[in-house]
Amino acid sequence: MEAPTEARGGMSLPTKILLGLILGGAVGITLNVMFAPALGAEASPTYVAVEWWADQIIKPFGDLFLRLLFMVVVPVVFCSLFLGVAGIGSVQKIGRLGSRTLLWFLGTTSLAVLLGLTLVRTIEPGKRMSPEVAAQVKEQYLTVAKAKVEQSEQAKNWLQMVVDIVPENVVGTASTNKGILGLILFALLLGMASTRLPPDRTQVMRELLESLYELCIKILGWAMQLAPYGVACLIFHATSKLGLPVMKLVGWYFVTAMGGLILYQLVFVTGLAWFFAGLSPARFYRGCRTLIVTAFSTSSSNATMPTTIRTAVDEFGVPREIAGFVMPLGATMNMNGTALFEGVSVLFLAQVYGAGLGIGQQVMVLGMAVLTAIGAAGVPGGSIPLLAVVLLQVGVPPELLALILGVDRLVDMARTIPNVTSDLTCSLWLARREGHALKE
Repeated sequence: MEAPTEARGGMSLPTKILLGLILGGAVGITLNVMFAPALGAEASPTYVAVEWWADQIIKPFGDLFLRLLFMVVVPVVFCSLFLGVAGIGSVQKIGRLGSRTLLWFLGTTSLAVLLGLTLVRTIEPGKRMSPEVAAQVKEQYLTVAKAKVEQSEQAKNWLQMVVDIVPENVVGTASTNKGILGLILFALLLGMASTRLPPDRTQVMRELLESLYELCIKILGWAMQLAPYGVACLIFHATSKLGLPVMKLVGWYFVTAMGGLILYQLVFVTGLAWFFAGLSPARFYRGCRTLIVTAFSTSSSNATMPTTIRTAVDEFGVPREIAGFVMPLGATMNMNGTALFEGVSVLFLAQVYGAGLGIGQQVMVLGMAVLTAIGAAGVPGGSIPLLAVVLLQVGVPPELLALILGVDRLVDMARTIPNVTSDLTCSLWLARREGHALKE
């Protein structure tokens, strides 16, 4: 989904982030293997020095990078959700086509999250470590232990939880991480209200929030320039204290996330194209092979949108007015791969932290993954700040995101494919429902 950014000197930013992960992890693991004491033994002066450098010097640089990402969470969440819902006003006027499109978006995105959650519950990649390492991880990331307890207490009383979602003071809610659900609710209600007013009455507000959103995305882009160094610092801190098990966890996460995306594309998207559009797998992939290559190489639904429209019209015979309606809306709202990635990431990090999420909290993860996938920005790392929002709501330290940042860009290239092929399949279904014959 996020657009690739070229770094100076010809090396791409994703490549630098991956190098940061490898170098930081390699140095940290080496020092851990060489100097870390055995379980129950006294630490040597050398390892005490390594820990001091990791805690007092290296980690603050990594935390600075994370804080720059988290700094834009509130405005990005509010602006993206308001603008997304406000834009539905034009969809409502279209009637049948618009309602079916939105139903497709909601259904396929929810299906993707459910698949991601099911895979993590089955594979349990976040539990692939010894009890001793698990205890170390939890001790290292106790920054939101109190929030976790509060969240668990809230989960016991569903009625009170619903009441607490509605904010008494929107400004106060926006200033605290605990009240982010209230901010989301207010943004959704405000966006819905804007669709009931004449466009000229809300134009100024839309333009203001669009400008604020673009400014925050610019800041996010600057922050991502520090990602190679931030990731290196954070993974060094984790591996120097916890050793090789951390890198094994990252590998399990990568396999689970990539496996989920591949499974969703080959089974679910292919099945949807066959069931709703009457296209065989061979015909479907023959027609969209260029689209898949473009999506994978650009990692951007927005950048791929012209190719998606051309594929629908030229390769499959979808009327241009249907393709021109579905694709721009889908590039913003229909993020199947991103939603699956968020579901996998949240449940994985909850397992790593040892936070047992109940059914109610997993339902919350599903709903918030659908919403935040809509609001994810089209820049490198654009979904990471919104992912932090979901983690906070289930009592998991967002600092744990450091574990997955290094491989996020590789996962991102894969998750863009179901994002755009789902849009394409939606347009094929709508064209067939409207009585248009698709090209064989």
